[in-house]
Amino acid sequence: MSDAIADVLSWLESRSDIQSLRAAVCDLNGVMRGKRIPVEQARKALEGKLRMPYSLIGLDIWGEDIEGNTLVFSTGDADGLCQWTGRGILPVDWTAHPTALVPLWLADESGAPYLGDPRRALARILDRYKALGLTPVAATELEFYLVDPQSQRPVGPVSPVTGRRLDSDAALSIDEIDDFESFIHDVYEACRAQGIPVDTAIAENGVGQFEINLNHVADALRAADDAVLFKRTVKGIARKHGFAACFMAKPYGDRAGNGFHVHFSLVDAEGRNVFDDGTDQGSEIMRHAVGGLLAAMAESTLVFAPHFNSYRRLRPRSYAPTAVAWGYENRMVAIRIPGGPTGARRIEHRVSGADANPYLVLAAILGAALIGIERQMSPGDPTGSDGQGAAPAKLPPDWASAIATFESGTHVAEIFPAILRDSFVACKRQELNTFALNVSDFEIETYLESV
Repeated sequence: MSDAIADVLSWLESRSDIQSLRAAVCDLNGVMRGKRIPVEQARKALEGKLRMPYSLIGLDIWGEDIEGNTLVFSTGDADGLCQWTGRGILPVDWTAHPTALVPLWLADESGAPYLGDPRRALARILDRYKALGLTPVAATELEFYLVDPQSQRPVGPVSPVTGRRLDSDAALSIDEIDDFESFIHDVYEACRAQGIPVDTAIAENGVGQFEINLNHVADALRAADDAVLFKRTVKGIARKHGFAACFMAKPYGDRAGNGFHVHFSLVDAEGRNVFDDGTDQGSEIMRHAVGGLLAAMAESTLVFAPHFNSYRRLRPRSYAPTAVAWGYENRMVAIRIPGGPTGARRIEHRVSGADANPYLVLAAILGAALIGIERQMSPGDPTGSDGQGAAPAKLPPDWASAIATFESGTHVAEIFPAILRDSFVACKRQELNTFALNVSDFEIETYLESV
């Protein structure tokens, strides 16, 4: 690590324009929280000498402490150690003055991992795979909308080329990609500077909606880092170009939602894809992994759909699944086995929205797949339909149900440490209660004098 620190400090010395840094951890909601520090404190941050409160991880979406949180009130809101993740110092050139991000994760006073940190949860799952001689290879697909930041409600952005506001869907439109080429180009450049492996970009199915895929990497922790950093980068570059980037699951009630699809395979010590048996059906170990994903899916829904708005996306007969089902080359179900060369056989998990925390999502997916492999779970027969028939189990239909199902889940108890589960449930309950206290304008208009 000392050589890595020396390399980072050497790079920083070459960037005399950078005068401050952002030192941050990722909380349970996927929000980066931390400090602005002078560039002279870079070594302190890299050597693990910064401190931040454990409770920072468990704040609600508004940045408020969780009522009754033992990490706040019974411990005096104690600090933990912030350890560098090893992911460089990442340049941030879209702010008023150039800066850079130092990505951190939490440890206790002894230096042991703090198990309430979502990045630590994923690392624990990967350690279990390593003990079996297996390495997950993961790639992600993230959808987002560009919207007009001047509007209180989401509306399409104004095209930089035509000067007209976008107001219709443009799935796979090359013209729309061309119109926003300056923005997309800057996103790609910023991602390359941070080592984020950007791949294909497309105009998606909504007004001003885009999807940018990230290439697969043989390090699922890095894949989750990439997704977190990508979201932050897109938001920053969007503001630079006069837009706002929205990763809400469902910003428009009548248009497509934003998904976060995860593709993964497993390779053994010799680098062989253990999901590939030379057939289109895939190996027995792949089907066991699917069995585990299906078994844990309802319990894990809170991870994939963590917010009030998330459940507007999970609607029947849409590209966002509601049934616990799987199939080959079927985008209507939760677990898809894509076609193509058998050497690239993989699983696509299609449940999560773009509003979810990538560390928790990958931990939930890979943890469930591991349970299925260890217990040789059968996935049952694949479906060729949308999985909306009477037979398949359904995901929790609403936020409250998802919280309760997560809290009582036996599979998620094997995947996530108790301190993280308790903190996540408390956070989501507090957010749910806050939403319950707020009556929408639509409710007032509908009921004020009519009932």
